[in-house]
Amino acid sequence: MSTKNKIIKSGINPRGRMFTGRVISRKMHKTAKVEWERRVLIRKYERYEKRRSRVAAHIPDNIEVKEGDIVTIQECRPISKTKHFIIIKNESKK
Repeated sequence: MSTKNKIIKSGINPRGRMFTGRVISRKMHKTAKVEWERRVLIRKYERYEKRRSRVAAHIPDNIEVKEGDIVTIQECRPISKTKHFIIIKNESKK
């Protein structure tokens, strides 16, 4: 059974964009704050700068994560005011 099928059984259907990032906070109930770096072109100076994106992601019952883990998240329906992503895989556990 694939990871996606396990998540669908919990009632949340992942769809849309996928990102890989690091869990930076695990203080909220069933929620992790995930952060990843991206490069943005500054056209005036013809250089790139690093920026970080942070989102709150839902943790399903069948996945365990802790701070510092590398996870894959995918967009889903809005779960709460700030949660629009769900963790689909913990890359640190192999």
